[in-house]
Amino acid sequence: MTDVSKHESIAAAGAVYYLFGATGDLARRKLFPALFSLYKEGKLAEDFAVVGLARRPRTNDQFRADVKESINEFCRYKQGDDETWTKFAEHFVYMSLDINNLDGFQELNNLTEELDAKFDIPGNRLFYLALAPELFGPVSLNLRDGGLLESKGWNRLVIEKPFGYDLQSARNLNEQLSHVFKEEEIFRIDHYLGKEMVQNIEVLRFANAFFEPLWNNSHIANVQITLSETVGVEERGGYYDKSGALRDMVQNHMLQMLAMIAMEPPSRLHPEDIRDEKVKVLRSLRPYSAAEEIDKHVIRGQYVEGTAKGKPLTGYRQEDSVNPNSATETYFAARVFVDNFRWAGVPFYIRTGKRLPVKTTEVVIEFKNVPNNVLFARRNELAPNLLVIRVNPMEGIYIKFNAKKPGVDNVIQPVSMEFCQSCQIGLNTPEAYELLIYDAARGESTYFTRWDEVSQAWSFVDRIAEAWRDGSSSLQFYPAGSWGPERTDQLLAEDGFHWWPVNGQDEDNVIWISGGPK
Repeated sequence: MTDVSKHESIAAAGAVYYLFGATGDLARRKLFPALFSLYKEGKLAEDFAVVGLARRPRTNDQFRADVKESINEFCRYKQGDDETWTKFAEHFVYMSLDINNLDGFQELNNLTEELDAKFDIPGNRLFYLALAPELFGPVSLNLRDGGLLESKGWNRLVIEKPFGYDLQSARNLNEQLSHVFKEEEIFRIDHYLGKEMVQNIEVLRFANAFFEPLWNNSHIANVQITLSETVGVEERGGYYDKSGALRDMVQNHMLQMLAMIAMEPPSRLHPEDIRDEKVKVLRSLRPYSAAEEIDKHVIRGQYVEGTAKGKPLTGYRQEDSVNPNSATETYFAARVFVDNFRWAGVPFYIRTGKRLPVKTTEVVIEFKNVPNNVLFARRNELAPNLLVIRVNPMEGIYIKFNAKKPGVDNVIQPVSMEFCQSCQIGLNTPEAYELLIYDAARGESTYFTRWDEVSQAWSFVDRIAEAWRDGSSSLQFYPAGSWGPERTDQLLAEDGFHWWPVNGQDEDNVIWISGGPK
C-alpha cells in the first residue's frame, strides 16, 4: 500500500476514463462529483479525458451541462470560478454507443486516439462499467475486439456490485472477464471499502499497541456490526425484490467489514498481503450445516406498515414494482463465528435492514468484563468496555470505560471519550468513490475485492439462500420504523448480550478529546 502522506497531492497517471452508463444515477450522484473533487485537489492533472457512454443521444455541451448540474447538487466542492470549470469541462466528451455493436467500439477507439493526442495521454485506459452485471462480459469482449486494449499504456476494468447473484453466476461472470482482462487488471468496487472509517480499521488495530494485544477471544466478548437504513426500497422495488438484503448488503458490505475487523496482521502493507488475510477470515466462517442451524442463527425479516416520527409508512409489499406476495427479506441478522485461533467462540452479530429508526453504520467491539465480586464489582454493576467505530453518517471512534463519579465515594459510572472525525474536519471528508477512483487510476488494489474474496463470500451466503428457497426458514415481519423482528433481540439474549445503542444514542457522559461537543 502506498504511503498516503506521500501521495495526497500527487496526480494519478494520465488516462482516458470511459464511463459506461454515463446517463445513469450512479454517474450523476457519485462519479462526476468524485472526478471533480479529484481535479480540485490536484489528483487529476490535465492529461486526462472522460468519455461518457450510453445509448441515449447527447451532444458534448449537453453532457457537460449534466456534469455541471450533478456537481452543483452532489459534490462536496462546488463548481467555483468559471476558469476552473471551463478547464475541467473541456476534458469531457460524450458518445452514444450501442454496446452490442462492434462498429461503435471501433469508432470509440478512433475517438480515443484523438483524445490521447489532444491531452497528451500516454495510452492508459480505465473502463468504468456502471452497468448491469450481465453486460460486463459482452462489453469486455467488444473492448478487446474493437482495438481499445491495444494501446501502449495500461488497461483497467472497474465494475460495480453485484458481481453475480450466486456463486455459479459469479463464476460464469469471472470466466467471461478473464478471457479479456487479467485478475490484477480487474477492480471490483465495494464502495464501503472506500469509506474513511472502514479504511481506518487497519490503522486503529495495527498502529496502536494497546489494541492489537487485546484483539482476540481472551479479551473480546462479542462484535456487533450494524448497517441500518431509514428508507424503504423507493424506486428500486423491481431490482430489490429479486435481490433482498442477503445479496444486496450481506454478501459484500457486511462480510467485508467483518473481514477487516477479524483479519490477521498482514506481513506487509501490500495489497495482495492484505487481501490474503481477508480471504483467510472468509474461509474461516463457520458454515451453517443444516436448515435447522440456519433457523437458529439467522433471522430474515420484512417490513410491514408502521410509523416514524408520527409519519405513516407503507409496508414492503405495497411498494412500487414489488410482488404483493413477496417473500423477499428487507432485514437480515445473524450470529456468525470465525473458527480460527484468534476468534474461536466469539460471536459476531451482524444486522442490516430497511425502514429502521436511524441511518447508521457502526461496529461495536464489546470487551469481556472484569470478574464478578472482585474489588469494585462487589458494590457496582460495572458496564463492559466498548470500542465503537462509527462509519456513517458520523465518522469517528468512541471508547467507553468505567470511572469514579465525581464527588461520590466508590460510585462508578460509565464515561466515554470520542475522536469525532466529522466534528474535527466537518462533513467534507472525501467520498468513497473519490478514494476508489483515485486508487484504481494508480493501480492500488487494496480496497477492491479479489475474485477469491467474492467466491468465498458467495459460498457462505448461498447456503442461507438455499435454505430459504426450500422454505425451511420462516419470514418474520416487523413494523416499519422499528429495529426489526423481536427475535433479533433474543438472538443476543441467548448468549447473555444485548444490542448496544447506535448513532450516539448512548452518550450521556462524553469526554471529548477532539472536535468539541456536537
